Amino acid sequence: MAVAVTAESGATAGQTESWQVRAVRFSRRWRGLDPQEVYAYLHEVADELDRLAGLVAGERAEAERLREGLRQWRQRHVGCRFNDPPPWPDPSAGSAGQARYPPNRGRW
Repeated sequence: MAVAVTAESGATAGQTESWQVRAVRFSRRWRGLDPQEVYAYLHEVADELDRLAGLVAGERAEAERLREGLRQWRQRHVGCRFNDPPPWPDPSAGSAGQARYPPNRGRW
């Protein structure tokens, strides 16, 4: 069965859009496929493409929102620097006066 892509379908290599699927017309043959079934299936495929395109748009919007949040966070924390704490004493050194863990400076 040959698929005749008409000029108005605008089918291009790459991303297929739902309107392109709906615009495809099949050539008619004796003892060929039922056109109603073919077009019903094409409409199902086009609806799925619409649904997926909506999901992609939503995900892109979410990614942009996260990028913007990260930009704002970076702007707020431009001058912040993290100072590494001093290294813990080595317990294998065996010095009796050294604590094994750093002192608790917290509230508890």
